[in-house]
Amino acid sequence: MTLTGINMPGYRVYEYLLVLLPHEELRHKIQQVRKEFADSYKMTSVPGAKPYIGLATFTQYEMMEERILNKLKLVAMAQHPFKVELKDFGSFPSHSIHINVVSRLPVQQLVKSLRTEAQRLMKLNESNKPHFMLEPHLTVANKLKPWQYEKGWLEYSRKSFTGRFVAEAMLLLKRPQGSKSWQIAQRFEFMNLPVLTRQGALFG
Repeated sequence: MTLTGINMPGYRVYEYLLVLLPHEELRHKIQQVRKEFADSYKMTSVPGAKPYIGLATFTQYEMMEERILNKLKLVAMAQHPFKVELKDFGSFPSHSIHINVVSRLPVQQLVKSLRTEAQRLMKLNESNKPHFMLEPHLTVANKLKPWQYEKGWLEYSRKSFTGRFVAEAMLLLKRPQGSKSWQIAQRFEFMNLPVLTRQGALFG
């Protein structure tokens, strides 16, 4: 990824990804689906990252990380755990196939809360703004060639899949700009506590 716009020499830039992670048994089940698809449609690699539902992605200076972590912790403390239901397959024509998240509303509400509370801190500059994911899904295969997508979707649009998990936390992943491997920056537990106070409520 190439950064554009104004940036500050000498300060390390990181890419960040905020996700919901299914439990291990369900992750294994999804990885099997990914592997079967890759084998059937001659993909050179299976997506290596653990299966996740993306919430937001952004690029920021490392020196901003502590402020972002504090803000995300507040959002998570106010969030109640919720059930995530997965069912069957969907696609983004004409390049990717995914597992549908049918209980979309609680995920979307969380993403909107993140956007309201943390967007300003996540913005590096005018050219590098955060991206909030309001179409929750779990990727099976992406960056597909036209024939892989057409044949794959013809098959997977008729297949069934079910799974569910309780989202009790969100994970922030990070990697230095240009790196391929993610590491965990922090896990934020959902606590359902009344902690978010709007600026207006503080000052009237």
